[in-house]
Amino acid sequence: MTEEIIIAGFGGQGVLSMGKILCYSGVMEGQEVSWMPAYGPEMRGGTANVTVILSDNKISSPILDTFDTAIILNQQSMDKFESAVKPGGLLIYDGNGITRHPEREDINIYRIDAAEEATKMGSTKTFNMIVLGGYLKVKKLYKLESVIKGLKKSLPERYHHMIPVNEKAIHRGLEIIKEVATVN
Repeated sequence: MTEEIIIAGFGGQGVLSMGKILCYSGVMEGQEVSWMPAYGPEMRGGTANVTVILSDNKISSPILDTFDTAIILNQQSMDKFESAVKPGGLLIYDGNGITRHPEREDINIYRIDAAEEATKMGSTKTFNMIVLGGYLKVKKLYKLESVIKGLKKSLPERYHHMIPVNEKAIHRGLEIIKEVATVN
């Protein structure tokens, strides 16, 4: 199994952290992983994306042009990466700020209103964990225990008190993701 993913949005949305947690989760389950971030110099508020590869085999290159999955968190990323999803692949997006929804008919599309849900939960910093939960429901890549271990590994120890809130957010993402379009 190899899963090639692009996670893209604004700096500050937890894009890079989400990719790092997926990679740590893969390591916990004995996989080969690659994490390659890209972001503008302005960081928070600027564009950010990360390419993640999870594989049972050696990874020859972290550089990709097409992806099995795109997790899209803003309109600029939708415009840039919707066309890069392989036919039959998966696109997950947060509806907040999206003015042009995905239009392709040859990919599976899911929507998760994570920004809205994080606000309802009273913790906007859990936005990315809600999205991660939704992705894990659709892809079923890892056991939840591995993801929580990956979360602990990626969070600095001074933030470990936030793990229960983040775990709750992952569970909420599992519940609220909605299918928009499925390829037969």
